[in-house]
Amino acid sequence: MAPQIDAVILAGGMARRMGGNDKGLVDLNGQAMICHTIDKLTSQVDGIMINANRNQEQYEQWGYTVLSDLDSGYLGPLAGMVTALKQTKADYLLVVPCDCPMLPDDLVARLLAALEREQADLAIASDGEYEQPVVLLLKPHLAPSMQAFLDGGDRKVFLWYSQHKVVVESFADQPNAFVNINTLEQKHRIAEKIAK
Repeated sequence: MAPQIDAVILAGGMARRMGGNDKGLVDLNGQAMICHTIDKLTSQVDGIMINANRNQEQYEQWGYTVLSDLDSGYLGPLAGMVTALKQTKADYLLVVPCDCPMLPDDLVARLLAALEREQADLAIASDGEYEQPVVLLLKPHLAPSMQAFLDGGDRKVFLWYSQHKVVVESFADQPNAFVNINTLEQKHRIAEKIAK
């Protein structure tokens, strides 16, 4: 029997480099950026949640559960992850950011295969050069560890990962898969790539 996998799309940040605009709602080729991410995930997971700390009503229009960080104060991606980990009933949780519109179509299959092969706690995606700290598959039993890490005042994602058995799956065959949009200039470049 195939494991149940939920996804959480992280859209809870401040988006300072985007002029404070809510990145998930920024228009990209005629639809909100988060729509591109949702389109990439729907065939790969059993359920989708959206982590958002503002504009929740706008995010609810897509019909998915919208979660605000349990810990207030914009504490970074781990706060969104732990909120989703506490909500999911699935066997695994996939985490992706809202500003990666070209995610791999085989993202979940490859992360799951790597995680199971190495008997790891979490599997992180890499573009072949750099690990992608907020593109990962993890087990919900990690929630207490993550919460304790946040309660201790830490925020650095890699520092939390280092406490657990991690496997890195390379997607060097899809080098643009994790290009994310932080500025309007990047948005225009990626819009052209998607349109082709």
